[in-house]
Amino acid sequence: MGIKDNLHAFFYPETVAVIGASSSSGKVGNTIMSNMIGAGYRGKLYPVNPKGGEIEGLAVVTEIADLPRGLDLGVISVPRQLVLSSLEALAEIGTKAVIVITAGFKEVGKDGYLLEQDIAALCKKHDIALLGPNCLGMMNTAKGVNASFAAGHPQPGSIAFFSQSGALCVAILDWALGENVGFSKFISLGNKAVLDEADMLEYLNKDEDTKVILGYIENVERGEAFLKQARKACLNKPVIMIKSGTTAAGAKAASSHTGAIAGSDQAYAAAFRQSGIIRVDDVATLFNLAQAFSSQPLPKGPNLAVVTNSGGPGILAADAADRSSLTMAALSQKTIQRLQAFLPSYAAFYNPVDIVGDADAKRYRQALDVVAEDPLVHSIMVLLTPTASVEIEETAKAVIHTARKCGKPVFACFMGKTRVKAARQMLMEAGIPCYAFPESAVHSIETMYEYYLWKNRPDPKYVKITGDRELALKVIRAHERRNEPEIVEFEAQEVLKAYGLPTPQTILARTSDEAVAAAEEIGYPVVLKIASPDISHKTDVGGVKVNLKNATEVMNSFKDITARVQRMRQDAYIAGCLVQEMAPPGVREVIIGFKRDEQFGPMLMFGLGGVYVEIMKDISFKLAPLSRQDAFEIVREIKSYMLLKGLRGEQPVNFEALEEIILTMSQLAIDLPQVWEAEFNPVLVNHEKAIVADVRMTLHLKDEA
Repeated sequence: MGIKDNLHAFFYPETVAVIGASSSSGKVGNTIMSNMIGAGYRGKLYPVNPKGGEIEGLAVVTEIADLPRGLDLGVISVPRQLVLSSLEALAEIGTKAVIVITAGFKEVGKDGYLLEQDIAALCKKHDIALLGPNCLGMMNTAKGVNASFAAGHPQPGSIAFFSQSGALCVAILDWALGENVGFSKFISLGNKAVLDEADMLEYLNKDEDTKVILGYIENVERGEAFLKQARKACLNKPVIMIKSGTTAAGAKAASSHTGAIAGSDQAYAAAFRQSGIIRVDDVATLFNLAQAFSSQPLPKGPNLAVVTNSGGPGILAADAADRSSLTMAALSQKTIQRLQAFLPSYAAFYNPVDIVGDADAKRYRQALDVVAEDPLVHSIMVLLTPTASVEIEETAKAVIHTARKCGKPVFACFMGKTRVKAARQMLMEAGIPCYAFPESAVHSIETMYEYYLWKNRPDPKYVKITGDRELALKVIRAHERRNEPEIVEFEAQEVLKAYGLPTPQTILARTSDEAVAAAEEIGYPVVLKIASPDISHKTDVGGVKVNLKNATEVMNSFKDITARVQRMRQDAYIAGCLVQEMAPPGVREVIIGFKRDEQFGPMLMFGLGGVYVEIMKDISFKLAPLSRQDAFEIVREIKSYMLLKGLRGEQPVNFEALEEIILTMSQLAIDLPQVWEAEFNPVLVNHEKAIVADVRMTLHLKDEA
């Protein structure tokens, strides 16, 4: 048995003990008892308090040792100094799962942190599934469990929600009670001493009562486990999350473009995209999508049909669809003829279908039935404005009738407030999402369609690029011995060669005569670059000269570069200059880099060079390892992709060559964990080939803080 084996006892306990139960109204120990009884819990419930007596009509157990052995769930609400001893006593009787409500652990400082480490170690030793500490508790409506101190009991539903914030749990629960939103599970993770979001994803993925998984997270500590469970869950059911703390304020300044741009939020965004998690920015959108996913089938295509009694809202819906990945369905001629048979001559028979302001419920029902039967329609939105003649509640019944028989997702948008309130409630209770405005409805439909595409995409194909890892490690180990974190171009070239990356012909010249000889061997024109392990950004010190066409220019440039750099950086060791062949004609510059994220590992970055990356931040991110599809997508996700594809008769760049470099960078990041950051900048690409023109790497030295 292990901790994961005890999660069933955690969610579906037959025996529950509340440690610190109280008869005093308003105390946490009393609220938990009241919530368990009020939720209709039918198992054995034991209040535990050394004072004895009776609480909520149940006899109080004075000692944990007197509880039945093999207890399923213990809920601890005692002062912090008693938590560890309470856990020890629960472990002695073979308790399977525990919720620690008590606060005052790692969130308050060193002493609390150390105490939390002790309780985590105890629970792991005894395979106790621990939730918390510092949490609101847990609810399972299917079992009648409300082991929390929250106010109110959510109604049963198919939405599971977990959160790192107890305060947000309270607010969302209150909102859900007002909106009649039901939950299967409701979990406050607290400090995540043992159970975390990866464990919740693993369990809820298999939970038959849960159709949709929602989460609020502030940080992920087991990134690899989180991604693994998220990928599995998203293939089975939608996972929708809010991620807070989206800035990297206070983070250590990075030395490369990649490091400076690739903050923690980019890592989370990449992790969510690649694992299939749907990320939202606010609670309203979170539950809009939850209700849509939990009640409607996924659209099997992008074609949306709109039926409305008002032209203006129909146009708003069409505009919103045009801005999305959806398309307004082109109705078949048969459908149009059927609509013409009963709609007024002044109605709009095309999409949006405007059945005009005097439409009654019968007209709505007829129009919806006809539109729903069109094979070109994948989803339907019903718009209603409360005109004087419209039959609002009867129209809601018509929408419900069509939705139940058509097998396609149906969304309602009943605009207004007071007059449509009862009808909106009818629709929501029937499982039909109803929105106040068409834009929100379009967003929900689009998100469901995008999830359908992601879920049905081909299995990713990963390729292993074989490089000479030992040769690359030889360079890295030499720098580690010298305690030098930076590997700049003239040394990093060896790493590129080890992985077969295409590079321009390059020769290290220690004197001006050697530079001329190298240039004549390579062939004019050439580029000169300062070669120094102490200089990362060569252009900042005037260390680059391009398009040198003859021996005189090479000799003079060598002397000029080395003298200037020596004056500007007297501390730098100068090995000479690199002589390099010029870029082929018609090249475009791109940047390919990676930074190792502490939670998720290597995160690759791609963008156009120059102002596109430095000023416009036009970049895309993926987490390694990359599949071929990932490499394909990362290039095409930047806004300036069309510049690579070619404008006004320009030839497109060699995308396959570019993607091979990206895949090799991914492999290099996996093979060489000592490299903290790496950057190929620029990579020069034209219609024929792509070459890595410059490279630098940063090591994470073991003695670094």
